[in-house]
Amino acid sequence: MNRFMEEQQFQQVMKEYTDYLLRLAYLYIKDWSAAEDIVQDVFLTYYQKFEQFGERASLKTYLAKITINKCKDYLKSWRYRKQVLTNNFFNPSKKGRDRIIEEDEKLELADAVLRLPVKYREVIIYYYFEELSVLEISQLLSIPDNTIKTRLRKARSLLKIQLKENDWEVLIHE
Repeated sequence: MNRFMEEQQFQQVMKEYTDYLLRLAYLYIKDWSAAEDIVQDVFLTYYQKFEQFGERASLKTYLAKITINKCKDYLKSWRYRKQVLTNNFFNPSKKGRDRIIEEDEKLELADAVLRLPVKYREVIIYYYFEELSVLEISQLLSIPDNTIKTRLRKARSLLKIQLKENDWEVLIHE
């Protein structure tokens, strides 16, 4: 194979990982259009730096790491801060939301998770939704496993506070 990946191989990688990376990016930044932009940028980076992927980890982990870094960069950017400021100024409440949907437990839990700070949100998502072990999360985020355990405990306690009105079976045993 020459310097660039074959087009067919690259298309297969995109087809296989796009949905996963979109969900991952959305869970970090809570904006579909920005998540789509980030995932496009991830694939562009992967295409340009294909030779650097030394298969020390799985391709999924490698792409997830690139996505996480790009999401964190986005959250630090002026574009994001300007958008949050604009949304808070022009749309101060969620009055337009359907009342029945708000009562749905799954949506309520998802909203609570999305309201967590990024460092707690990411460990909850990886541990419960992606079903990664503490060690796998530690390797993915490049932080000690005890830090992951601490963040999981703190995230659970924050979720308990947010969801204390309802009896959540998941949180009763924690």
